[in-house]
Amino acid sequence: MGMVVELHNPQVPNARALPSRKPMDSTIQATEQNTVRATRLSPDRGSLSWQLISLLVATAVLYHSVLFHLAVQWWSDPNFSHGAFVPFFSAFLVWRKREQLRDIPQNPSWSGLIFLIAGLAMLTLGTFGAELFLSRFSILLVIAGICIYCAGWKLFRAVLFPWALLVLMIPIPAIIFNQITFPLQILSSKLASALLPLCNVPVLREGNVINLPSIPLEVAEACSGIRSLMSLTTMAIIYGTLADNNVVRKILLALAAIPIAVAANAFRIFGTGLLVQYWDPDKALGFFHEFSGWVIFIFSLMLLLSAHKLLIAFSRKSPQAVATGVIA
Repeated sequence: MGMVVELHNPQVPNARALPSRKPMDSTIQATEQNTVRATRLSPDRGSLSWQLISLLVATAVLYHSVLFHLAVQWWSDPNFSHGAFVPFFSAFLVWRKREQLRDIPQNPSWSGLIFLIAGLAMLTLGTFGAELFLSRFSILLVIAGICIYCAGWKLFRAVLFPWALLVLMIPIPAIIFNQITFPLQILSSKLASALLPLCNVPVLREGNVINLPSIPLEVAEACSGIRSLMSLTTMAIIYGTLADNNVVRKILLALAAIPIAVAANAFRIFGTGLLVQYWDPDKALGFFHEFSGWVIFIFSLMLLLSAHKLLIAFSRKSPQAVATGVIA
């Protein structure tokens, strides 16, 4: 008997071929190439801690004189004393978001060096040009550069508001300060001159001087309201950040601080004029004038809180405003 042996040819169509691994291999290779490319474009993370320490030490050495004179101005100049609280509040905002910031993946970027170079160039110009604002503002660029270089753009965007808030700690240039102060003096004197006749006080205004029957009352630079204006605006931003999540209400609250500060200062001058006319000029321009500044500022804060309550009540009438953050 013959034995029949059946051979299976692997080339026949019915044979099942093994799945190809080329697409998976190409995907892995592409991922590895992207990882290598990202590693080349970003600083070495192993040395980032030392780079950060070196940058912070260099910043402290470069800016120790700038920061010292800035602190002296905060202490000696009442117009900008509010600036001392701004860095602490910015640091508090960053600390409050510490859990969120910890979850953000760090992707250091060499583009942070652009901000560093720009900040150092501005520091050089401000130092040799004796321009305090430039030298002080340059530290914000340096801080941004260090953040981007060591942690990346995503983390910098997360701390963008606390970083931008640091602008409020820097006193504005004198040329801009004078351009704001004198119109405020005129406006405050006009408002007070309009109110005093309502209380049977004859008034003759000449510029920022209110001539009363007893003595002339000058609305000086210190009484222009610029101090309360900047302080109240800073307080409005801080209060809005802590007490409200609606962006539109925060902006409106900060803007409301401007007319409130101007009106409160005019009311203070109005009260001083009444005391000068009906009581004692020496007492009215002495202790009362200084004490009334604190009373009016507290009154301004109460008006600011009331304005916030009104904004909340108004936005509740529009459900869409509460949901989208836009007041119709």
